[in-house]
Amino acid sequence: MIMTKFRFYLSLMGLMAFFTMHAQITTPAASPSCKLEQKVGLTEIKIDYSRPSAKGRKIFGTDGVVSFGNFWRTGANNVTKVSFSEDVTVEGTAVKKGDYGLLTKPGAESWVVNLYKYDGSNWSAYIEKTPDVSVTVKPKMSGNYIETFTMDIANVETAKAILMISWEKTMVPVQIGVEVDKVVMASIEKVMAGPSSNDYYNAASYYHDSGRDLEQALEWVQKATKVPSPKFWQVRKESLILADLGRYKDAIEAAKLSKELAAAAGNDEYVKMNDLSIAEWMKK
Repeated sequence: MIMTKFRFYLSLMGLMAFFTMHAQITTPAASPSCKLEQKVGLTEIKIDYSRPSAKGRKIFGTDGVVSFGNFWRTGANNVTKVSFSEDVTVEGTAVKKGDYGLLTKPGAESWVVNLYKYDGSNWSAYIEKTPDVSVTVKPKMSGNYIETFTMDIANVETAKAILMISWEKTMVPVQIGVEVDKVVMASIEKVMAGPSSNDYYNAASYYHDSGRDLEQALEWVQKATKVPSPKFWQVRKESLILADLGRYKDAIEAAKLSKELAAAAGNDEYVKMNDLSIAEWMKK
């Protein structure tokens, strides 16, 4: 009797081990996910979506998998997510940089393309919301049959590209425009104008903190502080460089200014640091 129970126990343990091992079996996704990244001009465009296949089904139409006149997640599984690293235009409409959920409403003559500020992967949660951007696009018929739903960034040029939505024999081109000239011109003007106050401060800080040429560090930090509204932390750095050069009188004057500016900004920590330094340098 004991032996019988023992054998039963071993058999039970063996079955449990069998099912545990087989619980790890994985199968291909019916609609595999896809991540697309494309740089257009100076803007990074990313699309995160799932790709269902037709598998002999009618896709678009009143009796299709995607029925005309109803919202579609534009893929499968979760909402399609589109991200722009800079401000863009979609069919001429301004769109701020950021992440968006994309829903479409297919039709025989036109498609509505809606972008919503991304707020999670549940696509149905967007249907009742007001889209941040809504444009209407005319679909085209493709000469080739497209078995698997595809989104792509096509016809990439310096300042524009096409977001192409394709499935079965339907292609929906969405015009994307990016800003290039304004960004490049701003960059040129900044560089040609020379280093900023913060650039001088960073260079001076590095020279001072790494024990390099203190005279050069002082020259740079004073380019940052000799302005109508200097920053208290920059004037503090000037006082430290002056003290390390042995110019204590000048260091004290700089520390007093830093203290005054810090007090006005409500920064008690810098007020205290300057007080301690002033007391120390007055003994020199």
